[in-house]
Amino acid sequence: MPALEDLVQKPGGYWIEPIADVRAVPEDADPSERVMLKQSIRLAFVAALQKLAPKQRAVVLLVDVLGFSAADAAETLETSVAAVNSALQRARAALGEPALQQRADLSDAQQKLLNEYVAAFERYDVDSLVALLRRDATFSMPPYALWLEGPETVRSWMLGPGSGCRGSRLVPTRACGLPAFGQYRIDPAGGHKPWALIVLELSGDGISGVNSFLDTGTLFPRFGLPPRLDP
Repeated sequence: MPALEDLVQKPGGYWIEPIADVRAVPEDADPSERVMLKQSIRLAFVAALQKLAPKQRAVVLLVDVLGFSAADAAETLETSVAAVNSALQRARAALGEPALQQRADLSDAQQKLLNEYVAAFERYDVDSLVALLRRDATFSMPPYALWLEGPETVRSWMLGPGSGCRGSRLVPTRACGLPAFGQYRIDPAGGHKPWALIVLELSGDGISGVNSFLDTGTLFPRFGLPPRLDP
């Protein structure tokens, strides 16, 4: 069973917050520019969530997101080009090629995966839900320090402390170039109330990351998500 000691709230600014695609990617940008922008914000988001070492994270953001040369990044970080290239190589290996190469548009298989995720979550079929996760999938719940890894650990959490999500409804959106959902839990007074913004990371034919951001008071208005769902 995941440790309840991990339900320690971190201070503001500890976590990177997701940004809505509509805010980060201008509607009047040409198609190729939109793809590049989505790939950049996705990479920045994934790099931060993967808890890279500070130097590795800085190098990834400068070189792979902002387009700095190794020499410019080295000058900015006051280090050598060799050190930048070494940190970049280690960071890319830690993130994995799927995170770096994932297309902005979902494939038919990935869209089917998302449909199955929504259906399983809303009927709270935990076995079907975790079957969609990769073996190395991670689960986080900012602003808490909770960090789970692997389908069985996630399953234990969802059937234990996380079981209050039973009966939830999901509303689709996009965050940081990734598929996302506004999660609404059952409100005892009727209908459903905001609970989390779920941002999913996809890799191949599975879900590699589930990140549930609980600051709905800040995030839901940014994403244009309704303040509640009626029965």
